[in-house]
Amino acid sequence: MERITSKANEKIKLAAALRSSARERRGRGLFFLEGARLCCDAALCGVSITDAFLTEEAFLKYADRAGIIASAAGRVYLIDNGLCGRLSDTKAPQGIFCICKMLDKTESCNKIDEKGKYIALDNVQSPDNLGAISRTAEAFGLSGLVVGSGCDIYNAKAQRASMGSLLRLPVIETNSLPKLLEEASRGGMLTAASVPDETAQSVFALSRGGGVICVVGNEGSGISREVMEACETRVTIPMRGRAESLNAAAAAAVLMWEMTRNG
Repeated sequence: MERITSKANEKIKLAAALRSSARERRGRGLFFLEGARLCCDAALCGVSITDAFLTEEAFLKYADRAGIIASAAGRVYLIDNGLCGRLSDTKAPQGIFCICKMLDKTESCNKIDEKGKYIALDNVQSPDNLGAISRTAEAFGLSGLVVGSGCDIYNAKAQRASMGSLLRLPVIETNSLPKLLEEASRGGMLTAASVPDETAQSVFALSRGGGVICVVGNEGSGISREVMEACETRVTIPMRGRAESLNAAAAAAVLMWEMTRNG
């Protein structure tokens, strides 16, 4: 097992670049993961781990998970504790990091299941929101997540917030969310834009036994005009008190509960 002690090591520089740059991830077809649980989940999900980096303390403290990660990785490196600060964006790194190949979800994600239930994100920017929404979608048994621009699903913070859900959940990335929604509507699915507008249909009245795609908009500007026009209907979450809207992840959780409760 090779030991790495220098921040100037090419593998360390690559890992740091993948953590911070979506362009680097797309260009290389690789992404970065951090933490004992998430890296172990990746190994157990069959994600291709090209390189794993672990400190001596991590090998001891997380022995079982470290063993699974090391067995799955193409190459394993022992790193000094001082390198954790170069690789991590957390205050208390666990000392376990991986470089992985981007997931090939073509077979499971290339086509919308017209009887399925999906949450679609229109330019959601926050990696914390993306991760939380994917985690909730998996928990509620949604058919998948549709991502139209916004935060990169391989963002390290999004992956961490998802607790592995972005590795397991079918994710469809599209450059044209309006086109996808229009095609889904022609296929018999209900497409709904969620809006903070009391004139829209209450989501609690939404009852649909067939396929549904419900859209959540950008944290600041909401759903774009093009996406709104592509949706068959508008739904809203009735608000009490003086609150005018919910955080994107909270709103998505309510929408997904209603979609699955009525399904």
